[in-house]
Order: sequence, then structure tokens, then C-alpha cells
Amino acid sequence: MLLRVESTRSAVYRAAWCMDAGDPATDLAVASAKAYAGDAARFVCGEAVQLHGGVGFTWEVDLHWYFKRCKTLEAHYGSTEARLEEALTAAGY
Repeated sequence: MLLRVESTRSAVYRAAWCMDAGDPATDLAVASAKAYAGDAARFVCGEAVQLHGGVGFTWEVDLHWYFKRCKTLEAHYGSTEARLEEALTAAGY
């Protein structure tokens, strides 16, 4: 789970750098970061619920809020598959 989080951080930093520098690969970097972040968030939240067992989805632990937020943001900003398609389009494939 830590590997996914740190890899996502690197992808987001790369996208931010591309935006700041005016790099022509900005569209690809941003779409790739969103796709990777969505996939990592879904994986980490799912594994955290499994790790905590039954208590992970109760009102006493805030984990269920993160899981619901992850699913809501995915629906609001687009699924990982949509972002991957956007990244491939930006790359010219």
C-alpha cells in the first residue's frame, strides 16, 4: 500500500512539474497521474478495509469515509479507464 501511495505522489509531482514548466507532455502527465491515483486509491482503500476486518467499515473508524470518498471522486472526475483513454489520446495513440 505504501508503494502505491509513494508512486502516486511521484506521478502527481511529475504532472505538477510539467504544468509549471509548460512541458508539451503536460496532458499526458496529468491524465496518467489521475489514472494512477484513482487505481491506487481504490486499491489502498480496499486493502485497508480488509486489513482492519469488520471494524474497518463501522462508524467508530473513519476508514469507511475514505472508501466512500474514493468512490465518489472516481464517479465525479472519471474512472481510471476513462483517464487512461485520455492519456493515450494525449500521447497520440
